[in-house]
Order: sequence, then C-alpha cells, then structure tokens
Amino acid sequence: MSYLESYAGKAVLVTGGLGFVGSTLSRRLVDLGAHVTVIDSLIPDYGGNLFNIDGYEDRLIVNIADVRDPFAMRALVKGQDVLFNLAGQVSHMDSMADPFTDLEINARSQLSILEACRHENPAVKVVYAGTRQQYGKPRYLPLDEDHLQAPTDVNGVNKLAGEWYHIVYHTAYGLRTTSLRLTNTYGPRQLIKHNRQGFIGWFIRLAVEGREIQLYGDGSQLRDLTYVDDVVDAFLRAGVGEGTDGNVYNLGGAAPISLLELARLIVQIAGRGSVVLAPWPEERKKIDIGDVYSSYARIEAALGWKPVTALADGLARTVAYYVRYLDKYAG
Repeated sequence: MSYLESYAGKAVLVTGGLGFVGSTLSRRLVDLGAHVTVIDSLIPDYGGNLFNIDGYEDRLIVNIADVRDPFAMRALVKGQDVLFNLAGQVSHMDSMADPFTDLEINARSQLSILEACRHENPAVKVVYAGTRQQYGKPRYLPLDEDHLQAPTDVNGVNKLAGEWYHIVYHTAYGLRTTSLRLTNTYGPRQLIKHNRQGFIGWFIRLAVEGREIQLYGDGSQLRDLTYVDDVVDAFLRAGVGEGTDGNVYNLGGAAPISLLELARLIVQIAGRGSVVLAPWPEERKKIDIGDVYSSYARIEAALGWKPVTALADGLARTVAYYVRYLDKYAG
C-alpha cells in the first residue's frame, strides 16, 4: 500500500485547516478518502478563509475553535489517527509589533494541543509545521537540520519553542511527533490581503493588479520556494512514514532564485505589473539576512520527498487562480 492509499478511511485532524497550506492539505486528504476535521479560529488577517474549502464544505467537518482552548482540543483530538498541526501566526512583522499574541498562538497553543494528545489520544501521529525562520541568519548554505538555530525575530523564537515542545513530548511521553521546517511556500489560497505573511503572495497580487513590485537594493538576495502541492506531499509522507517520530526535516526548493529574477518572472507570467529597485531603508537593512535557502537531503533520504513542481509552472497556476478569484482574497 502506498503512503497515499493509507489515508483512506483514516480520521485526520488539521489545525489551521482554513488557512493556505492547511486547506490545501485538507482538500487533498478528502480526495484520498480520509475523514477530515479542520479547526480554525478565523482570526482576521491570519489567513483563514472559508472560500479555501469551496466545493468541499459538505465533505469535511469544520470546527471554528481556538487551539489555545484546552477543553476544545481535548474533545477534538479523541479518535484521530493523524493530527496535522498547522495552526499559528506566521507574520514576522506582527510578532514584533505584538509579541505576546505571537507567544500565545505559537507557543502556549502548542502545549494545549500536545497536552490534549497526551491525555486523550497518546497514539495519534502529530506532524508540526515549523519554519526556516528558526535558523535566523545563515552561517553556511544550504541550511541543514544541524545548523544553529538563532532566530532574528519573536516569531522565529516562538516557532522554535513550538517545535521543541513537540520533540520533548516525544522524548518524555512517547508521543509520535515530527516537524517539517517550511521555507517560502507559495500557491493558490495564500493570504494576499497584506504583505505581512510572506513576500511571494504579495508580489503576485501586485502583478495581477498591474502594480509595481518594489525591491530593496539590487534584488540579488537568493531564496528558495516550494509550491504548496509539494509541501502537502511532504506532510502526507511524514504522517504515515516509518521512523519519523521525534525527527525534524527541512523542506526546500529545487534551486534558489534571486528576488529580482523572481519578481520579473511573476510580471512576465502575469503579463502586467512592473519591477523597480529602491534604496534600502535603514531599519530594513539592519535585519536583512542576505541569501538563504535550505537542503532537503534528509527528508529525501528518509521519505523520498523532493520538490517536483517547476517554479514557472507553479507561479502560472497561482497567478491564474488569483486572476479568477482575486475578489475572494484581496479584501
């Protein structure tokens, strides 16, 4: 039986299931025959969007709840075979402006989820969505899982803590936890209301609307990107893969690309918009981390995962989606 076939009939819980990656994963799980429950708080500006499950509303269960609520979580984890834990606040800028909310959502909430699993369903498999941001400024490239973690913002600190709660609960209590450290994920259903949750979706919105994409400096900073369907495939592999308990894995793109090349490619695919270079604002220059991209060698060796969607193809699908559904996401 393949890893995909093994989801047929399984009970699966997805926290953050109305968000970008969570909804894409939930739709895929439904198509694979899983019994899916999604949890989302629908906090404004965090990415949850009921339109993300358009056409699937009657094929899964939606529970509007906050993962910080221990009583709700204890009830919801019961009977689940797999828990994909994608609930969180992902804006680095918001974490600096409101660090206590970020602490609540990205750290305290993870303890709420793990305690619920420990007491009500200790056999459940948990896959956590970590982030490349946990590493901070690279000391060498590509980043691998042994690289020092030294976050440069509050979000990175709290995401690191959330990941380590999962690893500690494996070590101390035997919970079957795994973490995937995501890099720059892009694709349909991404939040594009504002530019505080990643630059790719914002670049795409600007191009689709025929506006100007502004880059600081010469735009030479390198980044790697992963298409959302490839990220979902990594979660599916990790959810049933043998030998993953207590481990962490980087996801990464096929090859890094400069921000200038990326912006020009988006404009070319959209057929509108423009790219302009601007001097670095002093406050931005101080926190710029330069080039950054990740190695996916460990997860490829363990689970056979690698990114398969060509960047131009993924961007074309994403642009086409927002051209069609811009009114559902622009706000």
